[in-house]
Amino acid sequence: MMSLGARTLLLPLRWSRGLSGIGVALGTFLFAASLTPTLVPRTALMQGVLGGVCFAAGYGFGTFWRWLWAYLEMPAPNERVRRVANAVVAVVCLLVAGAFLANAAQWQNSIRAVMAMEPIESAHPFRVSLIALATFAVLLALGRLFRHVALSLARRPLGFMPRRVALVAGLAITTVLVWSLASGFLVRVGFRMLDSSFRERDALIEPASPQPTDPLQSGSQASLVRWRDLGRAGREFVASRPGSSEIAALTGRPAKQPIRLYVGLRAAETAEARARLALEELKRSGAFDRAILVVITPTGTGWVDPSAIAPIEYLGDGDVASVALQYSYLSSPLSLLAQPEYGSEAARALFAEVYGYWTRLPKANRPRLYLHGLSLGAMNSERSVELLELIGDPIDGALWSGPPFGSRFWRDITSRRNPGSPAWLPEYGDGRAVRFMNQSGPTVAPGTPWGIMRIVYLQYASDAVTFFDNRSFFRAPAWLQPQRGPDVSPEFRWYPVVTGLQLLLDMAVATRTPMGYGHVYAPQHYVEAWTAVANIQSWPQEKLTILKALLWEKAQRRPGDRDGEEGAYDNRGG
Repeated sequence: MMSLGARTLLLPLRWSRGLSGIGVALGTFLFAASLTPTLVPRTALMQGVLGGVCFAAGYGFGTFWRWLWAYLEMPAPNERVRRVANAVVAVVCLLVAGAFLANAAQWQNSIRAVMAMEPIESAHPFRVSLIALATFAVLLALGRLFRHVALSLARRPLGFMPRRVALVAGLAITTVLVWSLASGFLVRVGFRMLDSSFRERDALIEPASPQPTDPLQSGSQASLVRWRDLGRAGREFVASRPGSSEIAALTGRPAKQPIRLYVGLRAAETAEARARLALEELKRSGAFDRAILVVITPTGTGWVDPSAIAPIEYLGDGDVASVALQYSYLSSPLSLLAQPEYGSEAARALFAEVYGYWTRLPKANRPRLYLHGLSLGAMNSERSVELLELIGDPIDGALWSGPPFGSRFWRDITSRRNPGSPAWLPEYGDGRAVRFMNQSGPTVAPGTPWGIMRIVYLQYASDAVTFFDNRSFFRAPAWLQPQRGPDVSPEFRWYPVVTGLQLLLDMAVATRTPMGYGHVYAPQHYVEAWTAVANIQSWPQEKLTILKALLWEKAQRRPGDRDGEEGAYDNRGG
């Protein structure tokens, strides 16, 4: 009898029997294309998994073509021709895969170069190939299991039907069963487990976040919100506030203590109740007596990027109040999948409460009102505003950074950009209402007049969260035209199907880039954006340069959460 070890060694050979030659060829070409660069550098593990998924996609297309050929009863080549063709295809596939693997390190370095990262010496081609093969084997096994279930249904319970009708019915029933299992039970259980995990993490109180003693802050003894009810993200937001002495030391002018207010999910049962509590906190702390009031929509976990808020507090000499409302424990991608309506509902509730009270104040004695959001927070902050309600009494402006590709207002403005302006940094109209900025600042000329309300989008061309597009699977995106962003690899090429899968991966790891690239927004760029949005004119350029350096240094020392993504690429790792 054959030993267990021998059977184990022969298992891959058994699985490889019946592999489609055209499927292997297409899979190899898609695997090779997956090695080319896109927006974010990849590790060997990331590249291997991506390569395996692309190989599986190509193999799927190839096997479908072979099935369609047979279904249409087209003539099949004889056995001798088929063997010769398979041998030639095998050699071509090996040559193509080898050539692309040999260039993989150079392509990854083309991304690292535009992000000021040190180059890598090797892309680890053998490790990538093994991971890709393992990924393909898993996907192939799942595909064959799916086919087995569909054929079993067609042959037995549906055997009374005509053969081809039974096959279609078996395929349809299996698809419904798998989809129901995946999107129903597994997703519900998975999200329930993740929500519980994130909730426990949110409750952690870090030693580095002491309860504030300033009665103006949320979580203090005088606050309407208990310190533990702020949640992890809220405590980090409140505790990272710069002091008035720090601001005055830089500006050389008297400064106030900025007010930071936050209402966590535990503070009240509903978004409306939390919004009313936030309004009471604003009134209690005297936030409406400040010069500037910022309504923040956080990311999915409730995180507020300190790099985004500290600049306006310095620029405003501390005479600034900001408020945020938590709507989820999950990270932004998970929150968008599991609770897509929660963020917009919470953002709308907070804005309605604050704006309603703000409009009742005398115009001469109320603060300038701004909106801010990063990532999913930017999209939900957009949705919180009904433009028609602002016609009679508009807010002063908004700063939205890294807007996700699903942001409707952003997409509409980008699609109607001025002819000749690039999709990654559009110009819209005469720049009086909406402007776009990146690492190099705005596109409009200095001194261009603003209208009543100022809206600025801060975005990087290398941010896949902003520039992912479902249509990238079958056509090249507009931002990949020859006039590219400064942080996009010149070696980036579009390939059908592959580029869409690459950008999906880029979007998943967009927070693991160096600061100032991808989905990690740098404080010096926020300084430029807030200077424009809040019409800051009292700061000389040399002081702005010093402020940017100070905030950059602080950001480098801070272990940022980045909405659940710990850490970033260092300058060595690939």
